Amino acid sequence: MTYLRPRRLAGLLAGAAALLAADAASAYTVYVSNEKGNSISVIDSATLEVKQTVKVGRRPRGITMSPDGKAVYVCASDDHAVQVIDPTTLKVLRKLKSGPDPELFALHPTGNPLYIANEDDNQVTVLDVEANKVIAQVPVGTEPEGMAVSPDGGTLVATSETTNMAHFIETRTNKIIGNVLVDARPRFAEFSADGKRLWVSAEVGGTVAVIDPQTRQIIRKIDFKIPGVSRESIQPVGVRLTRDGKRAFVALGPANRVAVVNAETFEVEKYLLVGQRVWQLALTPDEKLLFTTNGNSNDVSVIDVPELKVVKSIKVGSAPWGVVVSPQ
Repeated sequence: MTYLRPRRLAGLLAGAAALLAADAASAYTVYVSNEKGNSISVIDSATLEVKQTVKVGRRPRGITMSPDGKAVYVCASDDHAVQVIDPTTLKVLRKLKSGPDPELFALHPTGNPLYIANEDDNQVTVLDVEANKVIAQVPVGTEPEGMAVSPDGGTLVATSETTNMAHFIETRTNKIIGNVLVDARPRFAEFSADGKRLWVSAEVGGTVAVIDPQTRQIIRKIDFKIPGVSRESIQPVGVRLTRDGKRAFVALGPANRVAVVNAETFEVEKYLLVGQRVWQLALTPDEKLLFTTNGNSNDVSVIDVPELKVVKSIKVGSAPWGVVVSPQ
């Protein structure tokens, strides 16, 4: 048997403690909305295990978190409400006035107001989350879903699935200031961190439009071709961009792939095989991991971002749809 001198042992223990502290510092909580399970799966990003399942309202889809990490917001679409969950206790604290059939939403960068897509009424509800008061209801095209707010908070974008448009709304006046026609059934919108680009996915059109928000002109349309996969199966939905603006990830629905796109050249670099019917995506704040919700295989795929490799599949509830990661 080999014996370690006390000083050597203390050094090894200190090193191990430092590694554990580093791991703990980069651990985040991941929240997944299960559309048919009427629940939220809570995942530890360090262990990549589900640590709790929380019952919520009917048909939860859109999910987001306040910038300070003190509230999780969930669209309970069939209950016509937005629920607020305490991330510490995982209890539903209250219900917010959402308008009918809330699908997706976006928070202002300050954390208030909340902009909610009401698919059935073809409108966007602007809600003061602190007062639980509707500030405005903005008429848009048919079946709005995708929602995004510019980093400076000045512009809201809502995508209308049937009208095939991205509507640009000035947040100061809550008025539409422009519309951009995109390909069929736009489902999601995402601003780059510098606000200079807007990415809009078109599910049926099979493309992603990259738009200049200042001129409201399409700079590029990105197409996807996967050997052995029919074009009809390639249906872009969720989009996530890295903060440096160099890379984009696009969920391709029933193609069961995530496209890795060079966000500077707009070229597809790689396709990553994930679970079945991939819907939405979320990066950890350190951008080391990407989580995908796979609605038909009832799991979440975990992608190592630096290595561009799928490293794990995590079983969650029935029909996972939305995903958000805690800010710390």
